[in-house]
Amino acid sequence: MINNITNVDTQMPMSVMKTATSHASIQIPPILAFKTPLLKEKAELRVKKFRRGENIIVTGEIDDDYVDIVEDEIEKEVPQSDNFFISPIKIKRKLKYLKNCYVIDYIQSPKTHCGLGTEAIKGLAEKAMFDTRADGRIVTYSSPVWKESSPALFFYKLGFRFVDPAGNEYMQECIKNKTLDIPPQTGMMYLPKNNLHKLLRYGELF
Repeated sequence: MINNITNVDTQMPMSVMKTATSHASIQIPPILAFKTPLLKEKAELRVKKFRRGENIIVTGEIDDDYVDIVEDEIEKEVPQSDNFFISPIKIKRKLKYLKNCYVIDYIQSPKTHCGLGTEAIKGLAEKAMFDTRADGRIVTYSSPVWKESSPALFFYKLGFRFVDPAGNEYMQECIKNKTLDIPPQTGMMYLPKNNLHKLLRYGELF
């Protein structure tokens, strides 16, 4: 038997399906009301690096892991008591050369007492901690922006310490006496290693 399809009408009527509105559909308006959220304000922080090769000498008390201690000899003239003859003698001295570290050059917050400055310093501390060369070392030079202001107490509360012990004693007195107006306190400050992790958790422990 042979199938003969020559007489088959291939023009079959085609039914067209029309879309019907679904009763379960939800009207979704176009996304026009969404706005880009405002970026969070940040404190302006300017940082640079000190490198060991710059041979920056530190005078004062600082943790040993911040400096390379090099001993050398110098000649110093010493007067003799008998004939007042000045005789040069060699004196050994130890010099402290600052290792690779981050230096806070400037910080300014758009708002005061809102944590933006603290957040900026914490971010720098985390960066310094993961920098194998800096190894968490951060220093700054406390210097007032204007006559009546001083950032010393701000840095001190975050764990920074003066290389001059008298400066630290003065900060303790200011905290104890709740001094509002801090006289301009200048000098080099550094962040001891044992205060680094406390700074990263600042706000949780303090």
